[in-house]
Formats: sequence, C-alpha cells, structure tokens
Amino acid sequence: MRMLLGAVLSTAVLTGCSAPASPGPTAAPQPTAVPPELRLPDHPTSDVWRGLALVPADVEVVTLTDLDQVRARFGVPDLSSNDTMAERTAFWERAEREASLLTEGVLRPEASRLWLDHGISEDDVDWEVHFTGASGRGYVVAFRPDLDMKRVRSALQERSLRGARLLPEQHLLVKGAAEDGEPVWAADPVLPQLTDDQAESAYLRRGCVPVRTALGDDATYDDMEALLAKQDPHHLRPLEAFSVSFLGEIVTARLGGGRIDLLDRADLSEVWPRTDGDAPTFRDGYVGEPVDDPSTGRIGYQVTNPPAAAAVTLAELLPFAVCNDAVPIEEPTGL
Repeated sequence: MRMLLGAVLSTAVLTGCSAPASPGPTAAPQPTAVPPELRLPDHPTSDVWRGLALVPADVEVVTLTDLDQVRARFGVPDLSSNDTMAERTAFWERAEREASLLTEGVLRPEASRLWLDHGISEDDVDWEVHFTGASGRGYVVAFRPDLDMKRVRSALQERSLRGARLLPEQHLLVKGAAEDGEPVWAADPVLPQLTDDQAESAYLRRGCVPVRTALGDDATYDDMEALLAKQDPHHLRPLEAFSVSFLGEIVTARLGGGRIDLLDRADLSEVWPRTDGDAPTFRDGYVGEPVDDPSTGRIGYQVTNPPAAAAVTLAELLPFAVCNDAVPIEEPTGL
C-alpha cells in the first residue's frame, strides 16, 4: 500500500522542501538568471549546489558528492590529510560501505603520488560536482578553506589532472567548466525544485530514462511484456528533469511539483521486473514501499545497501523516472 511521504519521513529529512510551483517550459538559461542561493561566491563555499554555477547549460547528467556531509555523519568533520593514514583509511572503508558515493573522487586514483609529491589527497576535498554532456565530461572540486592552494597548483602537471585549471580564491579545481558569461545549469528555472541542501550525494538528469535502459542490460522480452501487462508507461506525463538525493538511509527522488502522474510513477517500482544476472537491480538499492508527496513531486525509499543504491542510480535503473514510451525488446526466435 502506498503511503504519503510527509507521514513517514522525519521532519529533519523534509526540512527546506516546501511545495514548489508546477514546472513550466524550460527556457534557455542565461548567466544573469542564477538565483542568489546558487551563485558562486568569490571565496570558498561549503555548499556543493553552488558548484552548478560552473556546469555548462547543455550538460545532461550531474552528480554531486558532499564529502563534508559524510564526514560529519561519521563523526570526523575535520578529517584531512593532516590526520594519520589509519584514520583516513578507516574513513574511506566506512564510506564505501555506508554512504551512497556517486564518484570515486578525482584525486583517489593517484592518491599515493599526489600525497607524496604534492601534499594533497582526497581527504582535503570538501565536495565534488561531476557532469557529462554533448561536449564531454568535467568536474568541479572544492578544497578545504585552510589548504595551501600552491600544493594543488603544483599538482596540475600530473597526467591525472591534465586539462584542469585552478580558481584559487574559491579553492576550486575545475575541468570543462563554463567560462564567465556562458549559460550554466544553476540558471535553469526547473532546478530549484530538484535541490536538496541536506543531501550527501545527488544525481540530476535532464529528461527521462528510456524504459529499456531502466530495465537493465539483462532484461528480456518476457521482462518487458510482464511490465507492460501490469502498468503501461505510455500513460505517464513527459518528464523534463529529475533528481535523486541520498541522506544516510533515505533516498528521495524529486520529479517536480504538481505532477498528476506521481502516484503512477511510484507504483512502477512495485511492479518492476527483477531481471536475472549479476548486476544490481532497482530493488537491490531501493527498498521498502515507496512513499510519495504529490504536492512537492517527491518519492522516498529506504537504502540498506548504499553501494548498490549508488550503482543502480548511476546506471539509471530507475522506474520512477522512465519515459512514457517503451521500445520493444526483440522476441527470441529460438534459432
């Protein structure tokens, strides 16, 4: 049985989520239209969402990871590369088990080299924004306010950071970011309905997820037919954009307020086929009955396996975000 989100999630989880107006048509974002709460200041900021002020407007997918929020939940808010290797290793081992991290971290693949040669590590990163679009991939990495940015500058010669540039006053390392005056994601009028300033990590996407993608690579003809027999996605309204945000054991999908199809989208997760194969499926990451709030366009789930929830989200195995069409899967011929 479906439940109302407001009756189930705690007040702490819902803070700052007042009901927004129905989304209008997406206008071409203008650089001067960035709302004050998303503008990037001339100094370091702890607000990961302000990183969207550097994400080009034509980007399709954005992930945000607030490592400071994760550290605070684990009781080590001031952890940095100044701490012992044992303490830092313990944090990452726990984070990989208990947090839905949507990025490995720009500095972690070359952790030893960057630490030994330049004195920096992922433990000096407050938050990261990663994005993918027609023009390629990019990122915004925010370092702790008290870090000597000369260390980061010296690391720009490393192959792993090739193509990145430094914004030293803001303690940011960026690659593929929008230049001054270019349209950015933060100016999109749909965005305020999708933000969650308490999230430890978040996934934002323009448009919907094709049903075939959401079913996963292991889906068969029978899986598609079983879904269509239970609930046909053709009756859903178009989806302009959505977000998925994680906070501890709660994951919240935001589809925009005023959606008359929100309950149908929540119901899809209950009839979604569980495909065969080794890859995680939706129910490996998102558990419990969906709880929804049509006034704000939110659907909430519980998370018991954070790594699986992150993998499912990045693979877009998300029934609540599907398009209102379904490309058939070819029926096996037996030949």
